[in-house]
Amino acid sequence: MDDALRTLLEGPVRRRRLAVLTGAGCSTASGIPDYRGPGTARRARRPVQFRQFVTDAAWRQRYWARAAVGWRRVAQAAPNLAHASLAALDGSLTGLVTQNVDGLHQAAGSRGVVELHGSLHQVVCMACGRTERREDVQDRLELLNPGWADHVVEAAPDGDAELDGVEGFRVATCLGCGGALKPDVVFFGESVPRDRVAAATAAVEQAEALLVVGSSLVVFSGYRFVRQAHRAGLPIAIVSLGPTRGDPLATVKVDARAGESLEAVVRAIRPPPTARAPG
Repeated sequence: MDDALRTLLEGPVRRRRLAVLTGAGCSTASGIPDYRGPGTARRARRPVQFRQFVTDAAWRQRYWARAAVGWRRVAQAAPNLAHASLAALDGSLTGLVTQNVDGLHQAAGSRGVVELHGSLHQVVCMACGRTERREDVQDRLELLNPGWADHVVEAAPDGDAELDGVEGFRVATCLGCGGALKPDVVFFGESVPRDRVAAATAAVEQAEALLVVGSSLVVFSGYRFVRQAHRAGLPIAIVSLGPTRGDPLATVKVDARAGESLEAVVRAIRPPPTARAPG
């Protein structure tokens, strides 16, 4: 257990004044790849850009063909030690802000999670705004493309998969108006909705410390809250494998996997209640 991490977190946790920001490294132990971790940074990724997706049917076909294969990994993923440890702190947080789109914090029991980049578990029509469960869209994709989801390929971040040929793949459309469907997530090149930014900003404003878990902080949507905490003079703890953009601003940096580090600290800060003797 990292004593400096425990010391930094103990007071804010006991006073219910800790803000948490998580990134993809929080979910890698659940089998969901990240973009910039030690095991994935070696491979160049070409995620679909927002403008490409909304303006070009061929790019939408590419996305949905790959997502139809990669979805199972997200749908079947279970929370790991990092999610469970943060869920154990739920009542001690001013907010849990995540850059992840996998829903694993909620599955672990965390409430009021601010999903900066949205959720893969919901799909929205770009024409009429109708929403639909991703599971239901997957069922339609598999009916339109029998056997497609059985491709054996390398998994990629955000429910994607490394799949080259997408010729002939049929894309599902909105059941209400026939419009193009988009996963309800923030694509690269798309802005985070203002209400989510406001909620995350408020969580940091109310906090006495900020804990960052599993994020390289390369993307500004998350890094902005580290800068906010630093300007406010809050101590910042970062638990992440490898260097992060926020390291120069960190009070404590733990270069380790999130699950084991957080579990040990949470157990020390919030030990389980002692069982009462019978009688």
